Amino acid sequence: MSETLCTICARGGSKGIKNKNIKELCGKPLIAYSIEQARACGLFEHVVRSTDSDEIASVAIKYGAEVFFKRGAELASDAAGKIPAIRDAFLRSEEHFGKEFKYLVDLDVTSPLRLPSDITAAFEQFLKDENDNLITAMPSRRSPYFNLIELDERGKVGLSKPLAKSILRRQDAPKTYDMNASIYIWTKKAILECDSVFTERTGLYVMPEIRSIDIDSELDFEFVEFIIRKQKC
Repeated sequence: MSETLCTICARGGSKGIKNKNIKELCGKPLIAYSIEQARACGLFEHVVRSTDSDEIASVAIKYGAEVFFKRGAELASDAAGKIPAIRDAFLRSEEHFGKEFKYLVDLDVTSPLRLPSDITAAFEQFLKDENDNLITAMPSRRSPYFNLIELDERGKVGLSKPLAKSILRRQDAPKTYDMNASIYIWTKKAILECDSVFTERTGLYVMPEIRSIDIDSELDFEFVEFIIRKQKC
């Protein structure tokens, strides 16, 4: 019996792309990709969908997720945070299945290009490093030490994070990463007690940019569609 629960959270009120979580992407709804990846990686006995939408729930069940509760309105609003919704799904799952889970893996619906091997590799690294939680990211395209800029309160333009000694080549700057909202992993203690993904023992699993696109706009959706079609050629 697996000690690791997988959750996939998807509310119905997407603002950037209407019905994003069930929008068809190369022949199947977006949510299907994460469900199929979770099933294919072999880590989970239970893949639980948390949603406030009956339509999303129906599609999720069709592709192999378990949906046995409807997310409350307070956890499905625009102002609701991600972690409380995941924590709610974890607690409901322990009660529903009558068992205790040691670990929780959450897969974001909007990251369909991850591979099942990314999930297993991230989990193996998490266990090896004895992390409290783990997040995923890709090498950043801009560096706050070199070419990421900001305007201060006076309207002055400058580097976001200047160093005492100027960096002349990007490769000389400290390594930075863009969170890709793909895979989140927690111990039971961490998901129940931590309200941030950043703790004293947060691990980082680095993924390539090609598998790190987080769909947040129509342009993102079209780009991911292009990549999937190209990979099938």
